[in-house]
Amino acid sequence: MQKIGFAEALDSIVASDPRYQREAYVFLRDALDFTTKQQKKIKGAAVRHVAGPELLDGVRQYALKEFGPMVITVFDSWGIHSCEDIGHMVFNLIGAGIFGKTEEDSMEDFKSVYDFEEAFVKPFAPAKPIAVKPPPGLPAPKSL
Repeated sequence: MQKIGFAEALDSIVASDPRYQREAYVFLRDALDFTTKQQKKIKGAAVRHVAGPELLDGVRQYALKEFGPMVITVFDSWGIHSCEDIGHMVFNLIGAGIFGKTEEDSMEDFKSVYDFEEAFVKPFAPAKPIAVKPPPGLPAPKSL
């Protein structure tokens, strides 16, 4: 059997599961590459299998690096709204023979790992203003 290429696999996946845009799968492959490179830098070890939560952390870091405060907007346009969506995409790529898996890997690995609002919006939210008390002896500022 001839090995299918990434582009052909994406054609098949998007045709059979139109929930996610083609670009989302390209991003996911790039996020996996980013994650394995990060692991190699940190651990100095050879590239090994990346578990679901590790991939999700890499997706988070890579998305923030690539899209900044636009992550949620980009992900929404691709059909990605939660960690579970990324898990569905991973298993679509596994089914197409693009990603590999171990016996321990499951969709459970992608359930509620982090909240998208916390992961992608909060880092860019403005800091809350600090209430400043006037020094002793000065009157409090008047409200307008």
